[in-house]
Amino acid sequence: MTTTDDAEQQQRQVQQLADHNEITNLVYRLGMFLDDRRFDDMRSLLVEEATVRTPGGTAEGREALIAQATRNHRPDEPTQHLITNLLIELDGDRAEVRANLVVNFAAPASRDESLPAPPRKYTLGETYHFDVVRTPEGWRLSRVESRPVWISPLSAAFLAAALRRGSSPDRSPQAS
Repeated sequence: MTTTDDAEQQQRQVQQLADHNEITNLVYRLGMFLDDRRFDDMRSLLVEEATVRTPGGTAEGREALIAQATRNHRPDEPTQHLITNLLIELDGDRAEVRANLVVNFAAPASRDESLPAPPRKYTLGETYHFDVVRTPEGWRLSRVESRPVWISPLSAAFLAAALRRGSSPDRSPQAS
């Protein structure tokens, strides 16, 4: 191997690290925008033809995806998306990403900020699956999918919703 080959190899490795970092931050920003109810800012994360499939529904196109997120994340129900264990498979200008997701849903917060934080109503454990593409503006999400794994605690409302949908109570709710 020549010095030129070594330099090119190092340059590819640096680019891979930069790509991993940008994709990781892209996924983390999605969680932040959902928690902060900054739905309009989600446009900066998504390609125009982005798709989503979550327990909260399916949508095609950036605007439909943002509308779905807005419907499913009510302003009076605080959430905290904890996204971990990102595995990124780069393939040129495309990547597949898998991550773990824990979403806490809280009771409505008091307007009095001197009071303690509201209690947690329930928590969902899910896996996130993303397709990501490099655009002139940087990496963007082209597919967002979440797959429920567990819910805690199992509530009467969840049980009723599962029965209305005709699914087994051991399946997760349509909440994300």
